[in-house]
Amino acid sequence: MANSSNNIITRGLRGKIGGMLVFKQLEGKTVVGNVPIHSHSLPSDNQKKVKLKFQHAVIYALKVINDPDLKAEYYKGRKPRQSAYNIAIADFFNAPKIESIDLTAYTGLAGQVIVVTATDDFKVKEVTVAIYNSDGTLVEKGNAVESTSNLLWTYTTTAANDHQLGDKIVVQASDIPGNMTESQQDL
Repeated sequence: MANSSNNIITRGLRGKIGGMLVFKQLEGKTVVGNVPIHSHSLPSDNQKKVKLKFQHAVIYALKVINDPDLKAEYYKGRKPRQSAYNIAIADFFNAPKIESIDLTAYTGLAGQVIVVTATDDFKVKEVTVAIYNSDGTLVEKGNAVESTSNLLWTYTTTAANDHQLGDKIVVQASDIPGNMTESQQDL
């Protein structure tokens, strides 16, 4: 990429030139790019879905920038040349990931710890843990507590579970826009 400082020809230039180049201003710098090519064919069903999801992302991002606290939270996590709006759009598109569920300290007693590693492109907002018996009945469900590392979430069991064989642990992680991911692990 070429840089030109204090160029009197391109400084402040905006718009299209000759149908080939587009100039725009970004944080006091002149940015040059190719003119976008627009298709005249009808969009596919998948393209329509993506467009609708993008419209929802824009609505979410506008909500973020109009909420001073939420905007400040997104702004904290930005990189150079990123806005809270851009980060909110990206966050809307990406659900959290549950990297691991550590059951090594769980033997069915109350007061034991289940550790979940959950990540997100911006921030995991909440992690819930549910324990189900083999017949599908709920033993317990509750929120995990976030560690200081922001990756590990700890759930402390509250109920005794005498029969773990065939049981399953269901973990849900959600982010600020409301994207949710679920993972389960059998005992």
